[in-house]
Amino acid sequence: MDANLVHQKLVEVLQSIQSSSGLDCPSIVGTTKPLESLPKFDSKIWPVAIGMLAAELGITIADDVNIFRREKSCIALTIDETVAMVIALAQAQTPAEAKQANAS
Repeated sequence: MDANLVHQKLVEVLQSIQSSSGLDCPSIVGTTKPLESLPKFDSKIWPVAIGMLAAELGITIADDVNIFRREKSCIALTIDETVAMVIALAQAQTPAEAKQANAS
């Protein structure tokens, strides 16, 4: 999966959510931490963003995975770190999907 595509789709999703919510959306770059930089981007909103991004990319992201925070911590991730996590999640799915396709 291409990092530029994931970055682009992630930024589009975040901008869409902020716009639909009537909230300001500061410039989103690789070092932006959505949990800290986006107004009202909280535990009610980030699951929606994750679902939208997964749908855009055609991948599955488990409900218990927060791509905006380091696992088992309160440390917010940057856009670049989130992109890397999403790519890793997508790559982990690829072998399983390939096996299922070959079994058919």
